[in-house]
Amino acid sequence: MAKKKNLCTAITVTRKTMQTILIKNVFVVNEGHIKVLDVLIRNGRIEKISSFIALEKQAMMTIDGLGLFLIPGLIDAQVHFREPGLITKGTLNSESKAAVAGGITSFMDMPNTVPSTTTMELMEQKFSLASQQSFANYSFFFGLTKHNLEEALKLDNETVCGLSDDGLYFNDEEGILANYPDYLEKLFSRSDALIALHCEDDQIIKKNEAAYRTWKSSIPPEAHAKIRSALACLEATKRVVNIAKKHNTRFHVLHVSTLAEANLLNQEEFLRNKRITGEACIHHLWFSENDYEKYGHEIKWNPSIKKESDRRGLIMALKSGKLDTIATDHAPHLLNEKFGDYFQVKSGAPIVQECLLLLLELYHKGEISLEDIVQKSSHNVAEIYRIKERGYIREGYFADLVLIDLKKGMRGKRKSFYQCGWSLFDDYPFKSHVVTTFVNGIPVYHEGNFFGAIKGQRLQFEKER
Repeated sequence: MAKKKNLCTAITVTRKTMQTILIKNVFVVNEGHIKVLDVLIRNGRIEKISSFIALEKQAMMTIDGLGLFLIPGLIDAQVHFREPGLITKGTLNSESKAAVAGGITSFMDMPNTVPSTTTMELMEQKFSLASQQSFANYSFFFGLTKHNLEEALKLDNETVCGLSDDGLYFNDEEGILANYPDYLEKLFSRSDALIALHCEDDQIIKKNEAAYRTWKSSIPPEAHAKIRSALACLEATKRVVNIAKKHNTRFHVLHVSTLAEANLLNQEEFLRNKRITGEACIHHLWFSENDYEKYGHEIKWNPSIKKESDRRGLIMALKSGKLDTIATDHAPHLLNEKFGDYFQVKSGAPIVQECLLLLLELYHKGEISLEDIVQKSSHNVAEIYRIKERGYIREGYFADLVLIDLKKGMRGKRKSFYQCGWSLFDDYPFKSHVVTTFVNGIPVYHEGNFFGAIKGQRLQFEKER
């Protein structure tokens, strides 16, 4: 019988040795159930799942999962990793490292880099960078502008996650796509790709901004929820949803921040039948406008963090099936960019390393179940984007897995891996922690440490969206 090896020492053995890993006696959270099982990983994939798997090779790494929970790696379908062009804020290497430390094994990056990802050539350059630098699996959205519709329609559904305007000015430094219905009609009537859009009404926001620009004193952080208001979100989301319904296009509403928006979306018994889907972001599930007093502009995001009733409503919408996925909208800025005049402060903050931990805090508070966390952060993301062989703990699937300990937080002081050098949660006493993260069957992260220059893979998708 093969001898069990301590993970900290066994992880330093050769890559060949680590091609076969057995996780024993672990609580597997998968497809709506929690069961104590053994999981066998071989050559990057899950070979067998059973109530008992015998040890079979001396070279095998065996992990005792007693008391721990094993979940599919989170798939974050909305991040801003900043490379190329803004690498003082984040790089594909630094932010994917933070993501893996937080249990995220795959990500989809938005197009608002410098230059913006608005041509196939620029997008392939990002794929090339990621192939050399990313700890996690990856894909990139193609950015929509006023001028590139024909190129966007050439998107290869099997190798690119989708189309998006998130973080971009659509029309020569003015506005976002949700405010251009004529263009939306052309796009939605012709595209067979998944389209993921930021929905806020520019005219409502400008009107609200104008009222605050007359103030003699500085504008307080909590005004952000009034300027980028619930009405601005609702009107834009309603507009785009109606056009998407008209053309039966695959449309995904990014970072839904209000209960009213969530109520525009339908529940479907089978997610794959749902043509219009929506995501909630972790900061909208964790913070409310009551937190502006404590955190100030550090929690300035677009769309804004809103009422406590919206925060609770978004969680209920996730549980009911009106909202389908959870993402981060991870958007790092330098700390000095988060202070000062309201109109100069950047929107966004780093959060990939804490997303899963915050969801587990909500679990400990009784607000969401482990099964729902896995459903909304892994399973449903794979289904909506039609990702091949990921997002589940299934035989034959890639072994993107996370071991978590629900009974104790990280031993010692937490370290964040963000390039920007700060986190909203540096001193937060999390009740749980990520023990080990496996990417493509390799234990890349364990208890605060990384092992080897292991790289992620380019995500692959089904052709039909």
